[in-house]
Amino acid sequence: MIEMTIDSIRVSLMNYQRVVILKEKEAERYLPIWIGTAEADAIAVKLQGVNVPRPLTHDLINSIIEVLGAKLDSIVVNDLKNDTFFAKIVLTVDGGQMEIDSRPSDALALAVRTDVSIYAEESVMDRAGILLDKETGKPIFEEKEGETDVKGGKVSEEDQHRMSAFREFLDTLDLEDFDKRKS
Repeated sequence: MIEMTIDSIRVSLMNYQRVVILKEKEAERYLPIWIGTAEADAIAVKLQGVNVPRPLTHDLINSIIEVLGAKLDSIVVNDLKNDTFFAKIVLTVDGGQMEIDSRPSDALALAVRTDVSIYAEESVMDRAGILLDKETGKPIFEEKEGETDVKGGKVSEEDQHRMSAFREFLDTLDLEDFDKRKS
């Protein structure tokens, strides 16, 4: 597993769809994941330190976890199937570990509320991780026959075809200040 941080939340200028950008903690690969508007807002509210008058859904879930005597340990973006990301919420319950299936956006909204580690499986990063051109801030994609992933492994034609929509989406993002950190 690879430890990640939330780099930013972006909005496509073409269709206003949200994407959360995760970054490898110890390297330069990024993992963009499409998320819903409500989940983007739930993550952004916490990251920006905005106080809300009543608990949001993810605050409620966190409270339930605590009241039941469990502890959130980490979240893991653990799979990618048919352009859909999957995650697990890892809890400690009665001295043992329990994994709960989750959408990555919900898991990330919980992670920012509890300051737990965020991980991605290596296989997910191999398939969907991207590198950025340091000068332009644009994603680097190699368009070659028998395309390879960022680690040099082969990417199937089927994966290349499915990821083409993903690439088109990334090209619509405003990445001008991509590598600038939030305050």
